[in-house]
Order: sequence, then C-alpha cells, then structure tokens
Amino acid sequence: MSKSVVYKHYQRALARWPKDILRPDVSFQNAMQQRIDRRTTPSTEHREAKVIANGALTTVPTPARFDEKAEMEQVNVLYSFLENRYTKKYPLSEHLMKPQSHPQYYDNLIKELEEAPTRSWFQRQINKWKGSLRMT
Repeated sequence: MSKSVVYKHYQRALARWPKDILRPDVSFQNAMQQRIDRRTTPSTEHREAKVIANGALTTVPTPARFDEKAEMEQVNVLYSFLENRYTKKYPLSEHLMKPQSHPQYYDNLIKELEEAPTRSWFQRQINKWKGSLRMT
C-alpha cells in the first residue's frame, strides 16, 4: 500500500524537527506520529455508533474521514515553524529583548537553558541551594 503525499510530508517534517534536550522523555515526534497513524489508517468501525445513554438510544458519529486538504494545511504549519517564518515575518525589537529593568534577562535565560541538560546532580543541587538563599 503506497502512503499518501500528506503522510510523506509529515514524515519529512518530523525528521527535521529538533530534539528537546531539556525533556528527552517527552517527544513531539512520537506524539505527532501517533496522531498521523490514527488519522491515516482507515477505520474498520461503523460510521456511527449506537449508544444507550440515560435509557435513550442515541447515535454518536465517529470522527470524520481523512481530509487531505486540511492535513496539508497542518503540514504547512509544521514547515512554517521549522523554517522560522514567523520570526522572519515579525522580528522582535531590541527594546523588547533588552528590557530596561533587566537588560541581560533573556541572554541569561538562553545561557541557563543551554547549560541545564549537561549539569550533574551535584551542580543542580548547588543551584537549587543558591536559589533558595537568594529568595530569602
């Protein structure tokens, strides 16, 4: 069975998606892959399920069929994030990135996020201790 063009685009986009080094146990790629598999595999269930609720027979529709055009729009959104289209279209001003109250705030935050995954348990405990002393 050949896979659809949408499925191939999803696979290409997810292959390019960066890994999250702060939370390696939580994978966006795996979550999206499960969603794609659920949406692209044909359902063997009936289109409507009959359910008895509160003594009355009701009909519950199953999810709609695979809409290739809507899925291509979703793929386009993934590609737009990968290509940083919104950062290019709406650049942040220097005034926003360097607030007067704390000009190095975002620089320090980026540095902290880059260092966090490589810290040892002991370094994390020392930073926690420093943070608690700073707050008192």
